Amino acid sequence: MLFNSIEFLIFLPIVFFLYWSVFNKSLKSQNLFVLISSYIFYGWWDYRFLFLIFLSTVVDYFIGKSIPLQTQESRKRFLLWGSMLFNLGVLGFFKYYNFFIESWVELISSLGYEMQSTWTLNIILPVGISFYTFQTMSYTIDVYRGNLKPTKDFVSFASFVSFFPQLVAGPIERATNLLPQILNRRVFKSEIAAQGLRLIVWGMFKKVVIADSLAPVVDNIFSGFDTYGGGTLILGSIYFAFQIYCDFSGYSDIAIGISKLFGFELMSNFKFPYFSRNIGEFWRRWHISLSTWFRDYLYIPLGGSKGGRWMSLRNIFVIFIVSGFWHGANWTFVIWGLIHAMLYIPSFVLNTNRKYLTAVVAENSIFPSLKEAFQMGVNFCFVTIGWVFFRSESTEKAITIIGKFFTEFSYHTPYKDYLYYYIVPFVILEWLFRRDERLTNVNKLLWLVLTVIFLIFITAKFGNQQSFIYFQF
Repeated sequence: MLFNSIEFLIFLPIVFFLYWSVFNKSLKSQNLFVLISSYIFYGWWDYRFLFLIFLSTVVDYFIGKSIPLQTQESRKRFLLWGSMLFNLGVLGFFKYYNFFIESWVELISSLGYEMQSTWTLNIILPVGISFYTFQTMSYTIDVYRGNLKPTKDFVSFASFVSFFPQLVAGPIERATNLLPQILNRRVFKSEIAAQGLRLIVWGMFKKVVIADSLAPVVDNIFSGFDTYGGGTLILGSIYFAFQIYCDFSGYSDIAIGISKLFGFELMSNFKFPYFSRNIGEFWRRWHISLSTWFRDYLYIPLGGSKGGRWMSLRNIFVIFIVSGFWHGANWTFVIWGLIHAMLYIPSFVLNTNRKYLTAVVAENSIFPSLKEAFQMGVNFCFVTIGWVFFRSESTEKAITIIGKFFTEFSYHTPYKDYLYYYIVPFVILEWLFRRDERLTNVNKLLWLVLTVIFLIFITAKFGNQQSFIYFQF
């Protein structure tokens, strides 16, 4: 069920009404209703996937309960590895099985041996599997570390795993944050609900007005890359940078807003990443729930930055390669991760990766300084080059596109109008919002204008809703 679909526009008010008026008598009934609603939401795509998420829930629920009962550390580790191998095994089979088979066949063929890929399977990737497997693994790991006591309430745990606002595209919630909220009674607060509605409108605006308007242009440019010059391909890459940002951050804003309607606070996932002054700041502002997940559950266990310079560099490469591979079964994603590793390492070596930890750009000014503007511009250019690999179907295509940036550049290019109609106004809005991440102090008239624009666009595109990009991951 898409957030920007007529089905969801019917589903959400019904669930909201029943949640607060019928099932608010007890915590158990509220959580049971959240679970039922979440399974209806998820099963709307394909009811067969419900068994998979239920199985993952059952496995981690019982392993989580069993870990504290063990007296020997080896048995605790055995249970932890059982949870991780199960979740990663399921994820690996559905997402990467064919990729590894096809890569093996290509490798053997490159050595001069003929081999048919008869072992490939017609596998459908379950929506959101990368998100909820990481979410359940974080629960088991935190229980093992002693950071969280396992819950004995299966319904509450199942609600945590399948919580419908963020189930299929994040944020990837931690059990230490979301599960305690599920285990405690919620009380309706009108001011929190109003904040939620504002975030929903802003998220829908980003998705429907910006991302969906840019999508056909991006598709056209990237599919016809061999016929366009460098100028058009640069524009197409910039448009994709904003398409994926508005699409993904729009989903996160909607998810956070919907959660507020039901009395839950989700973690932030985006903090105006294109206003970052270096790549370290970018990764503290982009897909925060994933980058912090890798930091806490992979980078630090590998030794983090405490094992010497070479070990730290190794860990950085591992993190970015795994992050790229998490996004999809294609070498283009791995190269995208490598690009970001190469961008991050100079900042790490020079100790500038943690330079901008708290203050936003132009903290006490309307406009950025020339230095800040230059830093943001350079950082955005490097990030956009990385997006070319992320968007391309093959490494050859990405390299050809980037090569044309420098060899066939021309100012005479179509699609310029989208720059002025969508990108520039959106960047101005983001700049005005940059100090107010949850948009709590935005003028009511502006919200009315954004709402009207969103309604006009969604009415014009009725019946032709664009899926969210990160559903494929």
